[in-house]
Amino acid sequence: MPENAIATVLKFEQLINTQKPDAVCSLLTDDSVFIDSLGNKIQGLDRLCSAWQGYFKMVPDYTISHAKIFASGETVAMFGMAQGTFAKDGVIRKENFWKTPAAWKAVVRNEKSLSGRSSPTMSQSEPSCAKTENRKQVAGDRPKAT
Repeated sequence: MPENAIATVLKFEQLINTQKPDAVCSLLTDDSVFIDSLGNKIQGLDRLCSAWQGYFKMVPDYTISHAKIFASGETVAMFGMAQGTFAKDGVIRKENFWKTPAAWKAVVRNEKSLSGRSSPTMSQSEPSCAKTENRKQVAGDRPKAT
């Protein structure tokens, strides 16, 4: 099971990097939940798809990458980087580019991502477990509802 869960999360990473909301949402379920690094919670397939559409408009070149990935049963943890360019008024300017260390936790059932959590703004001096210890699970990175 861990190998299937890891394969699903890696597929989710690839789909995020296409910046196509419909592709990202193909691995979500009606009861999927995302919680971003600020604790904002988005639940339900329709709301999540809308959030990804809005996020990819705001950060059209958004990508994630992983350096490490681990699984225990259906739970996957992935550590890497998130980056993109904030597109103010739909215009990408190099001074609005950002890149940050990121961590994601996902629960995978039936080869779909049921729920997850992202923490792309962890402090370098604070252990990652301190940031995510009391939060629920999410997969993906900080989509916002529009």
